[in-house]
Amino acid sequence: MNLDNAFGLHAKAITLRSHRAEVLATNIANAETPNYLARDFDFGAVLESVAAGRSEMKATHANHIQGGEAELMGQDLMYRLPEQPSIDGNTVDLQTERAEFTKNAMQYQASVRFLNGKISGLLSAIRGE
Repeated sequence: MNLDNAFGLHAKAITLRSHRAEVLATNIANAETPNYLARDFDFGAVLESVAAGRSEMKATHANHIQGGEAELMGQDLMYRLPEQPSIDGNTVDLQTERAEFTKNAMQYQASVRFLNGKISGLLSAIRGE
């Protein structure tokens, strides 16, 4: 039995959700930093890339550090476009970032619960219940 087949993409989704939480938290932490540009990535596009088997990291320059699976599966972080630019050049909108962080946290919890159910089912099958 292959655990990757048993859990599907949910294990990768949890890793990506965790990484997205870090990106969003960094945006929130830098809300008052002049010239800080808010970053994010398209979770759906990255997960689709993983599902299609295009999950290798790609380096575009010889000096780039090679990342692992916790990175964006070959996708790049994008800059968030502000709805209202600030005078100091900061593009963080705290309301947007908090909303995205909360949404991401709820989706992370849903993935964890789904995996919990899968693991419980597998344990029941192993025990013969």
